[in-house]
Amino acid sequence: MNYDFHSKMNRKGHDALALDSYPTYGTKVKEGFSEIPMWVADMNFPTLPKIQESIQSRLNQPHFGYFNPSKDYYKSIIDWQKNRNQVNCQISNIHYENGVLGCLSSALQALTSPGEAILIHSPTYVGFTHVLHDLGRRIIHSPMYLDENNIWRMDYENMDALCKKYHIHFAIFCSPHNPTGRVWEKEEIEKAMEVYKNNDCIVFSDEIWSDILLNRHSHIPTQSINEDARNRTIAAYAPSKTFSLAGLVGSYHIIYNSSIMDKILKVSNSTHYNSPNILSVYALMGAYSREGEIWCDELCQVLSKNVNYAISFIQDNFKGIQVSKPQGTYMLYLDCSSYLNQHQMKLDALLQKGIEVGVLWQDGRPFQKEDTIRMNLALPFDCVQEAFDRLKQFVF
Repeated sequence: MNYDFHSKMNRKGHDALALDSYPTYGTKVKEGFSEIPMWVADMNFPTLPKIQESIQSRLNQPHFGYFNPSKDYYKSIIDWQKNRNQVNCQISNIHYENGVLGCLSSALQALTSPGEAILIHSPTYVGFTHVLHDLGRRIIHSPMYLDENNIWRMDYENMDALCKKYHIHFAIFCSPHNPTGRVWEKEEIEKAMEVYKNNDCIVFSDEIWSDILLNRHSHIPTQSINEDARNRTIAAYAPSKTFSLAGLVGSYHIIYNSSIMDKILKVSNSTHYNSPNILSVYALMGAYSREGEIWCDELCQVLSKNVNYAISFIQDNFKGIQVSKPQGTYMLYLDCSSYLNQHQMKLDALLQKGIEVGVLWQDGRPFQKEDTIRMNLALPFDCVQEAFDRLKQFVF
């Protein structure tokens, strides 16, 4: 490989939430165990060197006054989307956003009213829940289900029924899906978009995970399904998940419908917060490069190996723990209900046992499914092996 996905970085004490502010669930790591960060969704790999080079090139210029993103910034996005997602967009379709959740907040305020019902699948990314609650919108969950092959599926009839029952006209669609890791197939997105079309729903499509694809799965942009999808969808992207840049802040949306775009921009501009940091702009330009494409392809190979190992290990060693193999993202979503019932144990006790041996995993219940744990596998393979060995020896 061209890039380093094996070195163990020392992130502790260097402003890393994953190690400096992790949840302990009422216990602490026992003496003799190192901390293995497997909860918040950022990565434990050194980022692409080209990103640092791009930022440094700008730091070498001794002025940091007011600015507008250059044409090179937009060209980087246009080229990345064309090369990675076969998406053709123009500068007029793209606008900067201070985070995907910030974009969602602007879209909700522009296109819905307080108390209005919003459709979203469950399990649900906890960030969506916070935004909807904070804005006083009513959350309507359409539960996903596991089919006979242990693959997460949408329930289209349920989605349609809920839209009609609650007069829903705004839906949040997560593609690839967080936390389940499902990468939707074209036919599935077509069926979902047909439901949204028939119920006159604007669709907010969070595609922040679109670069992180496992075992040769392919991402299909929601807006590419057909002309109607193109015009009713707000697509949100960012390099932050792909290149672990969340601390720099910076995402963007792609909107083809000028009426929707005008309404969202009116709200986001009125807050006077939605302005880019010049270093995040240069970070994106470094990330969305030829070097970034190579790095991203290698990352997906590394993460596929980690996920394949983890799924096999769980199936062979953790009886009563159920997990659907993710097709994208680097997160596992463990269903512990059978294990907890067999051992007459509460989830909090299981979470504590992991923390005590340094496996810093995450309570999955805020993602809208009981007795679940979420695990981050974006670590060097040796760390993944060590974590699962500890879980086998001391937890399960």
